[in-house]
Parts: sequence; structure tokens; C-alpha cells
Amino acid sequence: MNIPIIATIAALWSLVFQQCYVAQARGPVTYVVGDDLGWTLEANPESWTRGKKFYAEFKYDTDEANVVVVEKKDHDDCSVSETSAFYTSGDDKIQLVFGANYFICSDLPNQCAGGMKLAINATSRPPRPLRAH
Repeated sequence: MNIPIIATIAALWSLVFQQCYVAQARGPVTYVVGDDLGWTLEANPESWTRGKKFYAEFKYDTDEANVVVVEKKDHDDCSVSETSAFYTSGDDKIQLVFGANYFICSDLPNQCAGGMKLAINATSRPPRPLRAH
């Protein structure tokens, strides 16, 4: 290998490392729907989501609660099943999927039945990846 190629590879590797480090160091992002245009048709809400990921953030005392991602039946019945996903950090960020997203608290008896459950319907499909030409 000659020196210019090695220097180029080293520079690219350094750039990739810096970008990965910066991406990991960033905290949560709050989006204003429609950016500068706001919540208007002019902002084209269907395409505005392109390139953005949305999360539900749950903050709670770990001695008193948890978060469980469940199916609709489990949400309605306040139960968990083998497909349920448990979160217990006290600061859980869970990416929303297209369609229905169901959450319950299953840590203490009667929490879910007492109202510690949530359904979020993500109705905008994720944008299709752009095709390379």
C-alpha cells in the first residue's frame, strides 16, 4: 500500500469513530412537529417523520413499578405472557412500532387494574427507504 491510501483510510476511520462517538453521546431529541412550519398541511406531516425515530419514555421508581410491553389481550386482561417484554430501569425509552403499542405495569398487584396501562396507536407508517439510483 502506498502512503496516500493509508492516510485516506486512517482519516476515514477517524471520521467514522468520531461520528459513532457523537451519535452515542447525544441525549434525547424533542421534535417540533413540522419543524419551522409547525402542525400544518404545508409541513407535509406524512413525510416529516422521515429519518426520525419516536420513543415512549417511562420514568418511575423501580421499587414501585415496571413497564411491560404486551399484546392487546394482555393489555385488556392486565396479564403478561411469554411474548411480553419487561423493562425495569426506572428510565426506559421504548421505540414505538407502527400500529398499536400496549404497555402495562405488572410489578405490584392491582396496579394495572387500577389504571397503570397505556395504549399508543402509531398511525403514520415509517417512510420507505430511498432507492439508490
